[in-house]
Amino acid sequence: MVNKRQYTFSKEERLSWKRHIDLLFEKGLSFVAFPLRVVYLPLEEKADTPVSILISVSKKKFKRAVKRNLIKRQIRETYRTQKYGLTDSLVEKEKSMFVAFLYLDKEIHSFSAMEKAMGKALKILHKKE
Repeated sequence: MVNKRQYTFSKEERLSWKRHIDLLFEKGLSFVAFPLRVVYLPLEEKADTPVSILISVSKKKFKRAVKRNLIKRQIRETYRTQKYGLTDSLVEKEKSMFVAFLYLDKEIHSFSAMEKAMGKALKILHKKE
């Protein structure tokens, strides 16, 4: 029987502990895959999930919550469909990683542009794990 992948994004994959978030921004490394700034922190020990992510869109740039939520939904969806390239290699190496995706631009990009940016970001993360 072929193992079918479930392209899900569960609650466990969200980075929500303040202590972990503070650690990520204090000790993490970053790069830009426009329109995303990616902050990441590779962890040596194995966590519950291989990758825990946080998504942030600036309230200063997007006053309306509807627009912020649209962008967060786009980022979450593109991550959900492309995450297995990164998570599979982390599971093999028994490592884990905290990642934050911060939206930089002042305009909303199309879904295809977001997919390209996410693909680029995940490739860079895969190299840096």
